[in-house]
Amino acid sequence: MGRAGIPRNAELVGEFPGGKFEPGEPAVGALARELHEELGIEVRRAYPWLTRVFAYPHATVRLNFFRVTEWDGEPHPKEDQAIAWQALAAPLAQPMLPANAPVLASLALPAEYAITNAAQFGTRQMLARLERRLEHGLKLLQVREPGLASEQRRLFTQQALDLAHRYGCKVLVKSLVPGADGVHFTAAELMRLQARPTQALAAASCHSREELERAMQLELDFAVLGPVKRTASHAAQPVLGWEDFATIARGASLPVYAIGGLKRADLEAAWRAGAHGLAMISGSWT
Repeated sequence: MGRAGIPRNAELVGEFPGGKFEPGEPAVGALARELHEELGIEVRRAYPWLTRVFAYPHATVRLNFFRVTEWDGEPHPKEDQAIAWQALAAPLAQPMLPANAPVLASLALPAEYAITNAAQFGTRQMLARLERRLEHGLKLLQVREPGLASEQRRLFTQQALDLAHRYGCKVLVKSLVPGADGVHFTAAELMRLQARPTQALAAASCHSREELERAMQLELDFAVLGPVKRTASHAAQPVLGWEDFATIARGASLPVYAIGGLKRADLEAAWRAGAHGLAMISGSWT
């Protein structure tokens, strides 16, 4: 999603459209009703996304966020509110309700999180494949090369960083590297982590609800959950499948990428299961 609709109430505080559940009403039903009442549109396709809990002085509110990708009608104010299309890179509706503002940062994360695989392709070929993907809009990359020798890995990481940054792509690495945009932790590292690091982006791999909850407690920017399907890179890891992925990811307060034997054609299934998008090692380069 490149832009998000932001209505503004009479006090000029930005918020997303939505409202309270009716008794016994499912979340997706409340979504459809509220968007019709507030914006005059009929929801045709929506995917579960984030669930955030926020304590106001008068109440604790549980907010269920959906991404609506198809609707009928033209959004227009039906409840005397101001409406504006919100550019993610330059928010216009300020200030925003505290529970809504962090969601813009999550919305700005792309649907694909590519992971390098120089051990398979070779460093030269990997950089060539990376540049082709960057030319077609890749915006989030993890440099992960445990199979390379230390000096070769250091050189490749720097080359990938320089190349990605020329195209405005953000790069996460396994450990602190000058110039990197963030750090990505393994599940074991995540469980030992005591506090969120200071990098602009912080993410972690998860294989269970316990690990995902730890990522949420630390307020990481996103998590990667899997493997969803059988994969050679994690052959010993139990496969989740989409049903278990959805169960573990349900109610997550941060974006969760699905990983494990996936291709771009799996994006629709990932969205239905509540994923933010796909994290891919082989699938990003074929």
